[in-house]
Amino acid sequence: MGSVIAVPGPGANVSRLRKERGWGQARLAAAAGVSTSQLGKIERGERTLTQGVAASLARAMSLSLEEVLGTTPVPLDAAGSVRALNSAVRRFDLPREPEMTEDEIAAALASMGEARNSADLDQVLVDLPRLVAGAQDHAHAMGTPEACALVVEAYSTVYWLAARHRWMTLADLAVTKQKLAAQQSDPVTAALAARDEAGVYLNHGEFDDGLAVVDRAITQAEGSTTGPGRSYALGILHLRGLTLAGRLQDKRTADQHITRAWAMAEGFTEDVERCGIQFGPENTAVHVIATSGDLRRHADAISTMEDLVRDGTSLPATRTSPLHMNTARSRLALGDREGALADLEQAWALAPQMAKVHPTSQEVLRVLTSAHKRSNPRIVKLAKKAHIQF
Repeated sequence: MGSVIAVPGPGANVSRLRKERGWGQARLAAAAGVSTSQLGKIERGERTLTQGVAASLARAMSLSLEEVLGTTPVPLDAAGSVRALNSAVRRFDLPREPEMTEDEIAAALASMGEARNSADLDQVLVDLPRLVAGAQDHAHAMGTPEACALVVEAYSTVYWLAARHRWMTLADLAVTKQKLAAQQSDPVTAALAARDEAGVYLNHGEFDDGLAVVDRAITQAEGSTTGPGRSYALGILHLRGLTLAGRLQDKRTADQHITRAWAMAEGFTEDVERCGIQFGPENTAVHVIATSGDLRRHADAISTMEDLVRDGTSLPATRTSPLHMNTARSRLALGDREGALADLEQAWALAPQMAKVHPTSQEVLRVLTSAHKRSNPRIVKLAKKAHIQF
């Protein structure tokens, strides 16, 4: 076996952070509740670091999850857009004269949805500051539930963008403002805001608290929604719940949410989208695949994925690219490196901007690169896209 090469990624961050503290692997493993063997494999690039294990390691070292996973640096050419977005968020309760009509806001949201669905993170960042400011000013002027719902939708995209880059301060602010706007909108929109609020706890590695948010929101949705809106609201909340429970390794709770999500999905012949969030049988399958990987049910993940893609999927790239990342992770765990590489290539082909910043994609590529070094030109090609230097 050849020497290990250093490849950047969340798993490599663990080694650096541990050594900065002067800790040995045995001390960190014991504090995090993982085996020394598992930790060693993660640090050497022989095993992917899951976000559940990353959260345990972060707590053991008194770090945030984003410090372990790493955040995406703001490129110089995007710094102005980030500043403008933060400025718009700060002005949440400082209304100005509206510069956008309701029709213009609706059109901008539709355009934003297209960019989000194609995982064009750069375009979303460019367009988002004006949309957030316009939606807020319009809501202050109109004061209607419908206008507030537009603010919730705009902030859902702010949260989505911030979470992709692990800009957690911005994500926290986004869901706080979104929650305030949701209190003046309709019950289904309120459920969507609760889903994003639970997502922040997910991104921080605070899985128990995220589940508490989901449980509270489910109770509220059950008592305030009806018809297809009820199925959609409960469905997206159960999807968030199964993800949180999977990261927590709570198989019983995960299975309960999986069962209920499938039950809600039965009411849809195809997936529907609201505020950029899809729900139906296909997106339920995507979430089940990811959680099956978290629960180490890797054969189940592959089987569900094969059933999903057999007849093609209507989901956008923002869902199908992570789907392939998660199946790549499961194939790696089952020893199928060739299959993992094929899935990772597909994830990059579908959404290169997302694949570049997503921790699962980074970890799968780190393990493949560490194992193959320069022997596989397909891996070298992906490594170059990810700006990994040999």
